[in-house]
Amino acid sequence: MAATRAITIASNSTCTLLRKKPFVGGTALSLNNLKFGRTRRSYTCRAIYNPQIVVKEEGQPETLDYRVFFVDQSGKKVSPWHDIPLRSGDDIFNFIVEIPKESSAKMEVATDEAFTPIKQDTKKGKLRYYPYNIHWNYGLLPQTWEDPSFANSEVEGALGDNDPVDVVEIGERQRKIGEVLKVKPLGALAMIDEGELDWKIVAISLDDPKASLVNDVNDVEKHFPGTLTAIRDWFRDYKIPDGKPANKFGLGNQAANKEYALKVITETNESWNKLIKRSIPAGELSLA
Repeated sequence: MAATRAITIASNSTCTLLRKKPFVGGTALSLNNLKFGRTRRSYTCRAIYNPQIVVKEEGQPETLDYRVFFVDQSGKKVSPWHDIPLRSGDDIFNFIVEIPKESSAKMEVATDEAFTPIKQDTKKGKLRYYPYNIHWNYGLLPQTWEDPSFANSEVEGALGDNDPVDVVEIGERQRKIGEVLKVKPLGALAMIDEGELDWKIVAISLDDPKASLVNDVNDVEKHFPGTLTAIRDWFRDYKIPDGKPANKFGLGNQAANKEYALKVITETNESWNKLIKRSIPAGELSLA
């Protein structure tokens, strides 16, 4: 029988997390208390978002049937992609962690499954791993979608990759699968992966010690020197060990500024709205 572990979320308190790889955590728009059902290690932290959601694991980590679901107070499953709001304030957005920093299991929201749980990606029936650890927290912006029918004239006419927009969160803490953090965008990288546009929004969690110091792309280089180049090079090269060509980047191979990142977020949110209203064919995507 598949194991199920729940992370309960309550407001106005500290959170107690009991940790087991791969780091799974529940947070939400104002969360403050997390409890893991079956764990090995505990510590306290301050949470960021709390819409009274429970994050539940089904199955065992690093297996084909492992899923991380989001459940509301009534016990109903909800979609992290569709039901968690994108915006959390002026130029502040909710970010869902799929892959914790310094880990290599390629976790992602299952966009073609009901309630879009987080799962480990597969290829030819085998679990996928990056060839080396990713050095930042990685995940998605809810309620965004890169439309595969839209050719972006500013990025070599590349079509959207049919996924939510990706976020690279550069803060110092390692987060957990399923955490939802308030972040502010700082810049954007226009990655082109086999002809598809795959935006990477560079952002920082509001609870990071350096969050107040960085407000645009130039601040990243000042307070996190070398990080933008490292992010670009990591995503450029990670497929090479598998025999694939390096990914490319548009916009002059540089990170665009915060204003441009906000434009990307707005445009992809508009595309998601069209998708969810069925103004655009969903294909195999789950809208539940």
